[in-house]
Amino acid sequence: MPLPLYLLALAVFAMGTSEFMLAGLLPEIARDLGVSLGAAGTLTSAFAVGMVIGAPLTAALARGWSARSGLLLFVAVFLGAHVVGAVTTSFPVLLLSRLAAALANAGFLALALTSATAMVPADRKARALAVLLGGTTVATVAGVPGGALIGSLAGWRAAFWAVAALCVPAALGVLRGVPGGRAEPVSLRCEFRVLRAPRLVRVMVLAALVNAATFGAFTFLAPVVTGPAGLTAPWVSVALVLFGAGSFAGVTLAGRFADRHADRLLAVGGPLLLAGWLALAALAHRPAALLVLLLVQGALSFALGGTLIARILYEAAGAPALAGAYATAALNVGAVAGPLLAAPVLVRPTGPFLLSAELVAAALAFAAVSGSRRGGPASTC
Repeated sequence: MPLPLYLLALAVFAMGTSEFMLAGLLPEIARDLGVSLGAAGTLTSAFAVGMVIGAPLTAALARGWSARSGLLLFVAVFLGAHVVGAVTTSFPVLLLSRLAAALANAGFLALALTSATAMVPADRKARALAVLLGGTTVATVAGVPGGALIGSLAGWRAAFWAVAALCVPAALGVLRGVPGGRAEPVSLRCEFRVLRAPRLVRVMVLAALVNAATFGAFTFLAPVVTGPAGLTAPWVSVALVLFGAGSFAGVTLAGRFADRHADRLLAVGGPLLLAGWLALAALAHRPAALLVLLLVQGALSFALGGTLIARILYEAAGAPALAGAYATAALNVGAVAGPLLAAPVLVRPTGPFLLSAELVAAALAFAAVSGSRRGGPASTC
């Protein structure tokens, strides 16, 4: 894999760390800025909303730009937003900086997805995506606990400075390794026409459902670890790291096999993922089983999710400007919807696991029904 791809993954790692690290920093932010914990929680919501609306918006605005120019701009905005967040004493300014960071993150990821696949031969797209999305999974293993540790030792602002610092080598990598040629813009009408292709819509729905199941369960692991499992608070970090380690393994697996064996991987992995969420709900009171299953579910969730993202880019190849935006939007619709759907079922700590099982079951049912009447390939622009 080309070196610039790994530098793009470094930026994705920084952005993934920023997205998830707030979970451990919100109490300190609330105390420092004089707001309630609930108000501080809107920082997470602002980032999620920015990611959902940012992918198609920024991709549409960046049409016709060179990949280098667009990626550099988004990295610079992301870096600047974290500098502003690190120095501000105003909660509204911090909230706006999180929204700006999310928009830049969405735009960067949308462009990076298409740039990554353009760097490699057509039959290695999934492997390139595995390297890129590996940045997100490494963020859950190392970045998120690392951000929380920096915050606890040096304050939450230091965590923001650390994320900003990670953007510098990523920007240099973009500058030196990503082609600077300008693409010929394609009409937005034509790009959006590709979105109506039944095969593309099908894969996007499946990706959103699987990702909603993943984040619905991942977001609320702590109440299970300290509740039914009967473990102490430090074990929450262990559970998160195990899930993240499984995620990295799953993305790597998808990169190895998704280009040539996507249908087989989805056909086998889907039922296993459903069985795993049901097993977690049933065995959450057994710590050893819980921890092993979290590792397995992390692997299955991201193996399927990574495969579906690769399929979106294949199906949306006729929309060169918005293909990455379609993949990013599907990913983040699930990331936003999962926790929102899981929150009401928290009256039972294992409720999110059962919800995740229902979402995967819905994905399997939709795949079975829509698979028998799939339309032709998407049109090209």
